[in-house]
Amino acid sequence: MPFTLTMPKLSPTMEVGTITKWRVQEGSFVKSGEVVFEVATDKATVEHNALDAGYLRKILLPEGKEAIVNQPLAIFTESQNESIENYQPEGVMPSVAPPMKEEISTEQTATVAKKTATIGLQASFVPEPPLSNYRFIEKADGVTASPLARKLAKEKNIDLSTIKGTGPNQRITSRDLDLGQPSGIVTFGRQEIPTIAPGSYEEESLSPMRKVISQRLQESKTFIPHFYVVQEVDAGPMVQLRAQLKNYNLLVSFNDFVVRASALALRAHPVINSGFHSVNNTIIRFKTVDISIAVSVEGGLITPIVRHADYKNLGELSSEVKKLAKLAREGKLSREEYMGGSFSISNLGMFGITEFSAVINPPQAAILAVGGLNDAPTIKEGKVVPGKVMKLTLSADHRVIDGMESAKFMKELQKLLENPAALLL
Repeated sequence: MPFTLTMPKLSPTMEVGTITKWRVQEGSFVKSGEVVFEVATDKATVEHNALDAGYLRKILLPEGKEAIVNQPLAIFTESQNESIENYQPEGVMPSVAPPMKEEISTEQTATVAKKTATIGLQASFVPEPPLSNYRFIEKADGVTASPLARKLAKEKNIDLSTIKGTGPNQRITSRDLDLGQPSGIVTFGRQEIPTIAPGSYEEESLSPMRKVISQRLQESKTFIPHFYVVQEVDAGPMVQLRAQLKNYNLLVSFNDFVVRASALALRAHPVINSGFHSVNNTIIRFKTVDISIAVSVEGGLITPIVRHADYKNLGELSSEVKKLAKLAREGKLSREEYMGGSFSISNLGMFGITEFSAVINPPQAAILAVGGLNDAPTIKEGKVVPGKVMKLTLSADHRVIDGMESAKFMKELQKLLENPAALLL
């Protein structure tokens, strides 16, 4: 008897998936539990195992194509020679395609429309067409050179504008290149003549992960009333403590200090450890401190979660964050390691960013943005001395959190980070 393999829902937020690779071929027998295909979801690229054994008779969706949840992907049969000629695959098809078996019900159509609709009434933002009639310059800033000289100059990274040519009409030839200066970002002139019309561009499709990121962040900024609280922290004590720990081969990052301090501050100020249920229009009071750590991965961003963060010491947090970040970049996080969370931390300090404001990750009500350590004058015992400072920015949902509670949380966080010995207890 034929049966249909459909796109599974591999996470609560998954709406579509892209088949990156079929692991079995048409005509082959697939055992129960055997990997059938790899699918890129909004969270990661994962393997999907067959639930039932059977013969793969026909692949309906080739590699590289996208399908909504429950869309037919392949036809299987229980026996090898069973006919599938008149079999109509089961499942839900995208609204842009005709139904495969029978007319899609009103309820199914509404579900698909809801999943594929753009949030709100977004204005049309489209790029201007390239200037196809643009008149290109014939030479680069008065520099004339033979084609061979230009080719060699590009390969050797030489600035042609620093060379006086010895050829006819001071034309630069290949034998003149030894007199040139290296080319770089700062240079006296251009070495190449542009050949592409101004405004030229190309477009690329959003990955499943990037689609969900764009949708959720747009929803967050559109419907959540963000407000921001900034606090500067004297990072000198953290720098000293980290150096002392390093002397005993105890390696922790400044982000580990922030995670530990945030966990303790959330325990002391549970209002920040909250969320908002937009369907029921109710406030969520999380009973556990589960901190989501933003990790940049290929094609997007994912937030693995440190569970019960307030019960773990600095060393445990450091090891767990490193492990989760590694799994995230390898696309090997399990569902339990990235679903949920009560509070988020996003750190761009390692890129030298002074400060920034992060977008809330719903249904959570707050996210902490962490800037880098920067040299700055600080006051010690009434004197101005060189020091290190770190800027923290809390983005909060004003439906759940008021300014006073945010201020108390940030001052608690500042106190903990400026007295980091307390984080070792």
